[in-house]
Amino acid sequence: MVNNRVDVNAVLMQMRQVKDQIRSNHENQNAGQVDQLRPQAITNPQGAEKPVGDPTAPNFQDMFKNAIDTVNANQKTSGDLQKRFEQGDPSVDLPEVMIAMQKSSVSFQAMTQVRNKLVEAYKDVMNMPV
Repeated sequence: MVNNRVDVNAVLMQMRQVKDQIRSNHENQNAGQVDQLRPQAITNPQGAEKPVGDPTAPNFQDMFKNAIDTVNANQKTSGDLQKRFEQGDPSVDLPEVMIAMQKSSVSFQAMTQVRNKLVEAYKDVMNMPV
C-alpha cells in the first residue's frame, strides 16, 4: 500500500512564505511584484480559471480524500471487530479488537488535528492584507 501522507508543517510553511512575500510586496507598494506571485491560470471548458502548479506535486485534494477514506476504513474495521467480538465470534480475540480501536482513535485524532491546522491556515490567508 502506498502511503500518501501530507506533511502539514511543510504546507503551512509554504503558505506562510507566500503570506510573507505578499506582505513585503504590499509594503513596497509595487504592483508588478504582486502580479509575479500570482499563479498562472488556465480556463477550463466551464469558463472558470484553474491554477496551474507543479505537475510533479501530488494533488492535495486526492491526498486529503485518501486520508479521510483511510480513517473511515479504520473506523469500519474497528466497529466490525467490536460487533463480532460481542457476538462471540471465536476467530476474533480481545487484543485484536483493542488494537483496531486504538488505531481508529489515533487516526481520527490525527485527521482532526490536520483539519484544525488547515482551518487555522485558511483564516491566516483570509486575514492577509491585499
